[in-house]
Amino acid sequence: MSFLIHNLPPYSVYVRKEFLYDHQKGHGEITPGTWITVKSVQHKALYFETLLTEYGALFDKLPISAFVWKRDYNPDELLPLDTLQLWDCFDYDLTVIEKPLLNRCSFFGKDRKMHDGQYCFTIDNCHAQSSTLNTNYSQDDPEHKSFNIIALDNGQFAAQPNNRIQWRDMSLIPEDRKTPDFEVCSQNYQVENSEKWSVGHTTEWQYKSKTEQWDEDDNRMNVIAQNGNEGLHYDEDIL
Repeated sequence: MSFLIHNLPPYSVYVRKEFLYDHQKGHGEITPGTWITVKSVQHKALYFETLLTEYGALFDKLPISAFVWKRDYNPDELLPLDTLQLWDCFDYDLTVIEKPLLNRCSFFGKDRKMHDGQYCFTIDNCHAQSSTLNTNYSQDDPEHKSFNIIALDNGQFAAQPNNRIQWRDMSLIPEDRKTPDFEVCSQNYQVENSEKWSVGHTTEWQYKSKTEQWDEDDNRMNVIAQNGNEGLHYDEDIL
């Protein structure tokens, strides 16, 4: 887990040069680069730090719409930033992982179209600083989203949550996939918020709640009642 900035796998990219000149010039031009880090600033888009190899320069704070992965892209097919990345960053704490098994996929965009691509890696947020006030939804299950980075067939990259993506796999997933019709999780699941089970009364290593202890004592008494004093030597397996 990192605060604000995280290393990235060294993906080779091309930067659209208008992003290097504050959109004043460079339109239609690209320059090669390599992703170095990603930055997560709450309420902002992901920012990618990129080594511009032709210049020997490290350029920071580029949104995902600034990049393509191939030279022969069609400018008329480029998607806007708010389609490529649906949600702003949820927090300053982030992690980057490469999920296993994931490969080809399609995401459903704001333009109500499916966009095909290849999975790269995933960026996720949480609120790791318990001493600071949590003012966003990075740890609220109904609202939390992750950013799956996808190299799109049109040459761009996207950062999409799980619930906008359908995956493909030649071995595991049939060609005639069902359409997901699930409901968003509205729960924050916990297991230690029940008042019906507690072991705070005992220091035994193989602890039991009072109810479990009572059940065990009842079983012992039943064995004794059925077998007399020999029941004191009952087989534990029958309990």
